[in-house]
Amino acid sequence: MRVAILGTGKMGAAMAKRLAGQGHQLRLWNRTRARAEAVGAGEVGSTPAEAVRDAEVVISILTDAAAVRTTYLGAGGAREAARDQVFVEMSTAGAEVSQEIAAVLPAYVEAPLFGSVGALASGTAVILAAGDQRAIERARPVLADLGEVRVIGQLGTAAALKLIGNTMLGGVYALASELMSAGVAAGVPAEEVFFILNRFVPLLTQRKAGFVEHRYEPVTFALRDMVKDLELGHGLFQQLGVSTPISDETRRLFEKAAVTHADAEVSAVASLYEDQAARSPR
Repeated sequence: MRVAILGTGKMGAAMAKRLAGQGHQLRLWNRTRARAEAVGAGEVGSTPAEAVRDAEVVISILTDAAAVRTTYLGAGGAREAARDQVFVEMSTAGAEVSQEIAAVLPAYVEAPLFGSVGALASGTAVILAAGDQRAIERARPVLADLGEVRVIGQLGTAAALKLIGNTMLGGVYALASELMSAGVAAGVPAEEVFFILNRFVPLLTQRKAGFVEHRYEPVTFALRDMVKDLELGHGLFQQLGVSTPISDETRRLFEKAAVTHADAEVSAVASLYEDQAARSPR
């Protein structure tokens, strides 16, 4: 299929390479043109409108809500070339942005994803799709080449579930950091503490260097992006009127860690406890 990808950061670039390898015809756009050209897959458009003009499916994966609005609604934005394409928004921008963009497009799918660059490269990401069922089915041949497509419901539900999932992830990382520190303070070798925590939560494996060695690179998921998602989640939970005290404390911990480690790997929430063991009595 003819696919346009708006946003070629780490995730967008991995997506482009995967789809090109699956035989799709690509046209890319990125705010910094050189980053789109460096992907080496497909043509590069000068504006979002130029990139999407001949596409059948348009995928956007951008930094935040402001970037989504500008890319779709700004001068040279994708809306200017909207005809019968299916637009798939995969950023974690929140339900409000989804509703705003969907109102001006002919066919729109909200499709945040769970998965790393590696998951996209292997086609094993999990994609949460919400919106018009016909639009989802039109986009499915492209999305299925990226991973498992799970249809969630009406517009807004996929965005909400993405924030719920990332809030859970943040809570797991914050608790693991705290318990690693407690275990070391008790005289247990860090490797042994991590072994037990990892038995309960296998996903910790990919960020072992952060929790055990306090080494927060390479960056696959920046701590600042977790802060953004936790803040969006907090706004959603407040709007819904639900009580989330643990999630609230998780957000505060990540905000505190971001003062010094915003650009580091998300496991840098463990930096809050780096010297706690040394201060704690045995």
